[in-house]
Amino acid sequence: MSLSVQWWTMATMLLSGIGMGVVFDGYRVVSDELRIGRLWIPVFDLLYWIAATIIVFQVLSASNDGEVRAYVFLGLLLGIGCYYWLLSKPVVKLVHFLIYAVRTLFQTLVKMFIYIVLRPLGLIYRMVKVIFSFAIALALFLLKIVIQLIRPLWVMVRWMLSPLSKPLIRWVASWWVPFTARWRISEKWHSASDRAAGLWKRWTTWKKRKDE
Repeated sequence: MSLSVQWWTMATMLLSGIGMGVVFDGYRVVSDELRIGRLWIPVFDLLYWIAATIIVFQVLSASNDGEVRAYVFLGLLLGIGCYYWLLSKPVVKLVHFLIYAVRTLFQTLVKMFIYIVLRPLGLIYRMVKVIFSFAIALALFLLKIVIQLIRPLWVMVRWMLSPLSKPLIRWVASWWVPFTARWRISEKWHSASDRAAGLWKRWTTWKKRKDE
């Protein structure tokens, strides 16, 4: 392996160590902000180290065909050490700021949605409800007025037609009584009702026995 490849591998491992530190600090800050339960912390730690190992070996495979030498681990340790010595605090502050910015943006969008969409819709709904209630009340009021205006006319028409009502009732009775007698409607009705009552009684008795 040439010296340039070794230096290139050393540089990539150094950057990989810095990247591991950045991701670990970001993961730690996000887990604190989201208040992840203690039972889940070991699980996420294990997933982090598995992902970091896979990525480091992918980088190592791309830089020197996957040859593992002592300087590989030295580069990783130097990268992690330089990160925690120089960059850890600024990165943690940056992650906190990004979380605060995202949270503030989300809250602002929610408030804008409430004030721009939900509040006007609620106002329109209340206005429509008031208008609809007023229209119903007005319609009922006008209906009462119309009924009061028509009532005298109806009384007069009923008084005028009262001489014709008795002959009309007699004519209907004279037609209806022979019709019912001819077809035995009353007898058939009583017979059908008795049968229905008998069937209902049998069904209720069968149901009680079944339940017992």
